[in-house]
Amino acid sequence: MAAAQKASCKTSGVRFTEEPAAAAHSHVHFDEKLHDSVIMVTLESNGHFLVKVGFLKTQHRYEIVFTLPQVPELGKDVCPAPIPNPHLRITHLTPNSDGGLKVTCEYMAHKEGVLCEELQILSESKENVCLKVKVHARVMDRQHGTPMLLEGVRCMGADLEYDSEQSDWQGFD
Repeated sequence: MAAAQKASCKTSGVRFTEEPAAAAHSHVHFDEKLHDSVIMVTLESNGHFLVKVGFLKTQHRYEIVFTLPQVPELGKDVCPAPIPNPHLRITHLTPNSDGGLKVTCEYMAHKEGVLCEELQILSESKENVCLKVKVHARVMDRQHGTPMLLEGVRCMGADLEYDSEQSDWQGFD
């Protein structure tokens, strides 16, 4: 009986096909968007926008420039909402010739991790009309090298006032 059990165990092994056609279908394909070097702007189901700016480095200040498609509800005259955000602020809003909106903002990558900060753009001609924009960044620690920045993201330099290592050295001059 033991010999019969051994024989049945041998026949229940896993077999791999050696056909070239089957092997061709097993290739890994990457989404082309992964290879893009530009900021990704997507419209969310709630009508607001998500802007993915890629990898940044903690304790560095960045200028981020992206374009939003036309949002008819806002109208042509827009302004940043006067909501204070210590890490992200709009510096310029410029209408595009295609009806979209070019947004220039300044961002301070204040801590490590996946960060999401929110901006609001208000209509100056229509009351209570507001567009929310979430800026999503992956912020690396200072010791993990320099990230390759996406097109539209420019490093403006390190912000040493937040740098705890730098402050440790003060007074030892």
